[in-house]
Amino acid sequence: MTQLITEREAADQLLAADNILLLAHQYPDGDTVGSNYALCLALRAMGKQVRVLCGDPIPERFDYITEGVEMPDFEPDFICAVDVADPTLLGPAVEAQYGSRVDLCIDHHSTNVGYAAATCVDATCAAVAMVVRRLIALLGIDLTPAIAACIYTGIATDSGCFKYLNADATAHRMAADCIEAGAPYDMINRVNFDIKSRARIELERLALEGMEFHHHGRVAVMPITNEMIAHSGATENDLEGMTPIPRQIEGVWVGITLRQKADGNYKISVRTGTHVDATAICTLLGGGGHVRAAGCTVEGTLAEAKAAILAATEQAIPRIVTS
Repeated sequence: MTQLITEREAADQLLAADNILLLAHQYPDGDTVGSNYALCLALRAMGKQVRVLCGDPIPERFDYITEGVEMPDFEPDFICAVDVADPTLLGPAVEAQYGSRVDLCIDHHSTNVGYAAATCVDATCAAVAMVVRRLIALLGIDLTPAIAACIYTGIATDSGCFKYLNADATAHRMAADCIEAGAPYDMINRVNFDIKSRARIELERLALEGMEFHHHGRVAVMPITNEMIAHSGATENDLEGMTPIPRQIEGVWVGITLRQKADGNYKISVRTGTHVDATAICTLLGGGGHVRAAGCTVEGTLAEAKAAILAATEQAIPRIVTS
């Protein structure tokens, strides 16, 4: 059973450690990459030995964060997972090696399963980068341009470039602090939200052709199969940012993306508007997340994955939420 601790207590644990391993989740996004690297840079500024480990390659679009940050190999005496609500999200190899050894988890998911010895979680934050920013302040480290770029990336990407409901006044103020500290926000926003490769455009075309509508048009389901990915020539970097597409359609309450994994099973991402709780859907299938964005994994064929998520959605649609 995990011990829930305050940010001050989390900062004290980090202060007491010398050789720290930071863990990001598989399928790395801007929040887990930005938050881990921000904390890495801050802890290194204190003279600590730190490295970041991710079970999947970090997408090239985050080169402005990772470039020049070497990751030395050493035996850690303290393991901290950042933005990882469940050890299975670390990926099989990392979970097998470190999943049961996590000393501290820093998170913003209300569905955190409490696998670490200690957990510092604030589910009111739009991104875990906001929690990390406060921890860095408690550590006494200034917000450098490099750290600011990391924090801004986490907030911007987890709030859909400040379009989602979670982008509250606190998130905007913290983003503004990052801009004032030197974060190149124009470049970050362009790289993460505007630029698309030709392969990405082709993949979008194929995915849109396969889109289906259910529940009187309130639910849009978009498949992304391995065959589509191979045909388009898309890379892992091209796949980021596709999950919001079904929810962008007028009249759709629930946007569902089914992405086929290498083993043939499906990683499902759910995005919702104010009418439906995304977590209520995904927890029925063993997943979790946030009210407006959640995910799960379903084994089986595309038809079986569709049937499972649509059945779960049918149960959750009547659950009207006001937040």
